Amino acid sequence: MFHNTQAVLFDLDGTLIDSAPDLGAAVDKMRVDRGLSSFPLEHYRHMAGAGARGMLGIGFDMTPDHPDFEAMKEEFFVNYERCMTERTRIFDGVVDLIANLVAQGMPWGVVTNKSSRFTDPLTAAMPLFKTAGAMVSGNTTPHAKPHPEPLFEAARRLSVDPTRCVYVGDDERDIVAGLAAGMGTVAATYGYLGMQTDISRWNAHLHIDSPLDLLKFLQSA
Repeated sequence: MFHNTQAVLFDLDGTLIDSAPDLGAAVDKMRVDRGLSSFPLEHYRHMAGAGARGMLGIGFDMTPDHPDFEAMKEEFFVNYERCMTERTRIFDGVVDLIANLVAQGMPWGVVTNKSSRFTDPLTAAMPLFKTAGAMVSGNTTPHAKPHPEPLFEAARRLSVDPTRCVYVGDDERDIVAGLAAGMGTVAATYGYLGMQTDISRWNAHLHIDSPLDLLKFLQSA
């Protein structure tokens, strides 16, 4: 599955960058503004990959069917826009991983469910992404993950057959999308993982405990 890899695609939040502190801060400000107690930012981490749905669920026990959800979501978005580069960092090992891929002439890109409203300014602020050959956001195509279309779009932008791509992510949706696209799939166990603990059920081809584990595997494949 990996010996003929011609491109590597990555999820963004929880895979390349640790954005949980800024996502948590955005919703925690909403709590404080309403006179509620502040939660430690780590309280939000495990659901950071679920975006507004996850953050409002943790911060306010609110689900998307709540009548105030859309208004609360937009408030969260505005807060996040104002702070999204303050605490977000690149995971240890990612810079070296990407540098090695570039040195090998291996195209790489990002496929995220994060809206371009946030993806574009966030990645523009980080030099890491200057070498990315594809940046596919949640609203780039008519479908978001777990639908495979965003992955197909990234492969088209890289001019690589999807079956020659590897997709790395920290959410079950990533693996479902990757498998549906015919790609090699890699579960990043250092990511957020949501409420799921048994990632063996995701049926990913490979699990990695750190970004550089992927490089070791690609070099040995």
